[in-house]
Amino acid sequence: MELTIECQKREPDSKPRALRRAGLIPANLYGHNGTESISLTLDAKTVEHLLKQGSVNNTLVDLNITDIPWRGKTLLREVQTHPAKGSPYHLSFFAVAGHGDTDVEVPLRFVGEATGVKQEGGVLDTVITQLQVRCAPENIPDVIEINVSNLHVGDSINVENLDLPQGVTALVEPDQLIVSVLGRQAGAEQPETESESAGS
Repeated sequence: MELTIECQKREPDSKPRALRRAGLIPANLYGHNGTESISLTLDAKTVEHLLKQGSVNNTLVDLNITDIPWRGKTLLREVQTHPAKGSPYHLSFFAVAGHGDTDVEVPLRFVGEATGVKQEGGVLDTVITQLQVRCAPENIPDVIEINVSNLHVGDSINVENLDLPQGVTALVEPDQLIVSVLGRQAGAEQPETESESAGS
């Protein structure tokens, strides 16, 4: 997913609390020029839209700083939220141009209904729901789909079993368990049969 947003450079003497009262959210851009950073402000409604559509370390953002001017592709690296209100109060972006492959977290989406759940009474156990990968910014997947339809009780899918898009490399161990189908726990209470009920 790629989004385009506009923002402005933040004045050096501006106070973050005053900015927020005015409907602006402070932010920083890193990686555009060595170790330098740019202090920014974004409209609160823009931030709200960004966070509804995108996510940290996954969404490519075409950032347009209108008054410098500067424009480039960035990743949303961090969102700080108010500890009590839960509302965002600071964002961090990282410019990806010229940095080669970048590390991102991609959500996993489990599709289908496992045979081991539907027909064998098992339970689908998802161990991880996001996968850290390395790829070029233009190849960042929105989501990685995992079809669990053919899983029976006792079956599992590890990272090494994934069919990742070309140019995308997982950054965790190949034997990392992602999802499995667990059977009924030993000693779990079995339902009474009709004959047992009649004889009691």
